[in-house]
Amino acid sequence: MTPHFPAGFSGGAVHAGIKKKSTKEDVVLILSDRPAVAAGVYTQNLVCAAPVKFDRELTPSESIRAVVVNSGVANACTGAKGDEDCKQMAALVAEACGLEDWQTLVMSTGVIGVHLPMEKIAKGVKAVAAQLASDDDALERTARGMMTTDTVTKIRGREFELDGVKLHVTGVAKGAAMIGPNMATMLAVVMTDAKITKQDAHQALQDAVAETFNCISVDGHTSTNDTVLLLANGAAGGEALSGRGLDAFRATLYEVCEDLAQSIPSDGEGATHLVTVEVHGCRSRAEAVKIGKTIADSPLVKTAIAGADPNWGRVVSAAGYAGVPFNPQNVSLHINGLLVYERGAPVAFDPEVVSKSMASEKEVSLLLILDEGAAAARFWTTDLTAEYVRLNAEYTT
Repeated sequence: MTPHFPAGFSGGAVHAGIKKKSTKEDVVLILSDRPAVAAGVYTQNLVCAAPVKFDRELTPSESIRAVVVNSGVANACTGAKGDEDCKQMAALVAEACGLEDWQTLVMSTGVIGVHLPMEKIAKGVKAVAAQLASDDDALERTARGMMTTDTVTKIRGREFELDGVKLHVTGVAKGAAMIGPNMATMLAVVMTDAKITKQDAHQALQDAVAETFNCISVDGHTSTNDTVLLLANGAAGGEALSGRGLDAFRATLYEVCEDLAQSIPSDGEGATHLVTVEVHGCRSRAEAVKIGKTIADSPLVKTAIAGADPNWGRVVSAAGYAGVPFNPQNVSLHINGLLVYERGAPVAFDPEVVSKSMASEKEVSLLLILDEGAAAARFWTTDLTAEYVRLNAEYTT
């Protein structure tokens, strides 16, 4: 389905001049027409940005009305002034929209160690508050204003029906590099017009993030600003979801988060391949995730995929140093559905066929099968190219 703002939500973005040498939107505002339940999941980096600390104090909540986002400056590692600037961003939204300061959540993304240009932020907040809308163009601007090195907007949505009422879940996200669990240099806001309790929203978001945003990697770098927010304003009406209704919401939330999560490594800086690493046959999901992450973060695996080189030894070797015990004699590997290694031994295959399958498609799949149990996990990553090195070598210069 084409994503739309759920009922009761509006948004927009303006160019305030925060981004250097750019005329793109860089101040974003999302507004609910009524108090919304809000939950958040945040970076696990001990060095976290001012807006992460600010939002953690406010969520979960039953009273959030707005989310303000700036791109271009991360407001991370900025000391007491950074904390005050973050609070001021919320106060500016409150003034422009007739809210209380504590009804606004804040997100920032961009260069670390730079203070926010608050005069530009103030003008941007005032401007965007005056032109909020709920149409699809406004949703596109909202997603575009969050972007830094992203090449495309990331908007995904689903709907489900309950007792004849259609309920909507729509998310916007940004992220292209400094991507590594838990979460990444990524921001996401997921909105729904369903009514759910604060406790159910918090648990549903945590569960969804664990299997989606926490299973992506571009470069293994856990950022200072990672934030995923869920806002549920209940504008569709009815009582708070429970039973099968809550189950349907949780499933839909997971699908939207999975769609958004995959879109991030798919747009990874300099990436030419989206890589799905599946690990089956583990004793626990945690062990499967650990092996999948180790494979996904291996520079040798990633460069082999960039070169369409079916170098299966790099994949098997990475699994072996993941710190998870298993019997190497029971390991098998498929690349793009083609068996290249079976029960601890190489098998005859045509390297040219496998290489062509990697070179001709953007998506590459690695399926590693152990024989230790019934648990499995999926992990998404990218290849590693010279263009990624160039983009990140010149990020601030």
